[in-house]
Amino acid sequence: MAHSFSSCVTVAPGVLFRLVGDEAVLLNLTTQQYLGLDTVGTRMWTLLTNSTSIQDAYDTLLLQYEVAPERLRKDVVEFLDKLSRQGLIEVRTELPTSD
Repeated sequence: MAHSFSSCVTVAPGVLFRLVGDEAVLLNLTTQQYLGLDTVGTRMWTLLTNSTSIQDAYDTLLLQYEVAPERLRKDVVEFLDKLSRQGLIEVRTELPTSD
């Protein structure tokens, strides 16, 4: 699935995120599917769901980890695809509104 890096990522309704040390567990309460994240996955999740765009999260990850830009881009896209398939995130072209 193609994701525009100008899009933003939000946590899908009914998804729980829990830290367990440096790692995390995500649970979709609707589907009962869960996903365990290692330290890097947890950092990616945190940045993607708290940044104004995928590009902002990518830029921060690029500064924090020694990784080739093309490799990181591929990893971010694969991570987004996995989270989307499991119904854990929503990728939106507009910024979320504050209620």
